[in-house]
Amino acid sequence: MSFLSKEVEELKEATRHFANREVIPVAHKIDAEQGEIPLALIAKMADMGFFAVIFPQEYGGLDLGALGLAVVTEELSRGWLSVGSLPGRNWLCGHILARSGTEEQKQRFLPGMASGQIQSASAGTEPEAGSDAANIKVRAVRKNDRYEVSGAKMWCTFANRANVLFTYCRTSNESKHRGISLLMAEKKPGDDFVPPTLTGSRIRTIGYHGMNTFQLFFDGFEIPKGNLVGGEEGRGFIQLMEGYELGRVQFAFRCIGVAQAAYEAALDYAKQRVQFNQPIAKFQAIRFRLADMATQIEAARNLGYLAAAKIDRGERADLEAGMVKLFASEMAKRVCNSALEIHGGNGLAQDFPVSRFWRDSALFTIGEGTSEVQREIIAKRILGER
Repeated sequence: MSFLSKEVEELKEATRHFANREVIPVAHKIDAEQGEIPLALIAKMADMGFFAVIFPQEYGGLDLGALGLAVVTEELSRGWLSVGSLPGRNWLCGHILARSGTEEQKQRFLPGMASGQIQSASAGTEPEAGSDAANIKVRAVRKNDRYEVSGAKMWCTFANRANVLFTYCRTSNESKHRGISLLMAEKKPGDDFVPPTLTGSRIRTIGYHGMNTFQLFFDGFEIPKGNLVGGEEGRGFIQLMEGYELGRVQFAFRCIGVAQAAYEAALDYAKQRVQFNQPIAKFQAIRFRLADMATQIEAARNLGYLAAAKIDRGERADLEAGMVKLFASEMAKRVCNSALEIHGGNGLAQDFPVSRFWRDSALFTIGEGTSEVQREIIAKRILGER
């Protein structure tokens, strides 16, 4: 059974060619320099329609759904994790806005997000609100026709280059969950942010270079009341949850893309590396590792397609999304580690891309919900507790 339509298959093939031509040749050098994705490359991604994949056609999108998102994410991530992650900001923020925003908000933001002219980032995580997503402390106080936002956010990736930050704030103490609202904080792209009311401090990471990650500090930053998503306070946590299924599928395909890249690198290396007068691919220990890697990647990919297809049919998919995020993230860490070990000492050399895949894989079981969180979600569903 094929989950993919002819149109999505063609999109997958076009994205693979794009990654081979535009992403892979520059990825390793920029990563080694801890640089950022070139703006020229982002413009080419926009020209290819990658940002438009999931958006409704009425807002300038391609309306190719979660399966379209899956294939683009995998192929771009095979080239470079950061490039595969980049459209996810607009996809997930746009998905929430398309479901929960007012018509005026949709008309104002969605066409630009679909074209890539507007770039977004999510500001949800805080020092005390990670896995406990509802434990948000950043305050938004209504003053006439504006909100004044104060507090600190963590792990806001791409915040410097974003035009709009989807910012989850506490607007009341009614309850832990119902006191949260989602506000869109507009700004100009740039490392300076909007001092003194909005500043950012870069967080240095061991991998996942290409998009810088920031701690943000709001100090009375003003947001017009018209930027309250949906025009109603207290719905921010529900809106956040509405994006989780799609977000976890997208994250899973990032993992699958990197795992595929690591597998392909290990396969090529095993065919070329000669020891004891024969390629190491002739040794059973290496052959069996490669067989396990290929099998696990294919299993994760098809589980991901299953989850994406359920989302596209409008069905509840929190169980499948949790499963594929859990399985793909842990699979990709194993595959990247095996790929590094197949390279032997060369796996530790920064000249070999497999070292990048291995470093990037450190994110996989942490980002978009830890493995422990996914197991709890799965357990609740199979035990009939939610």
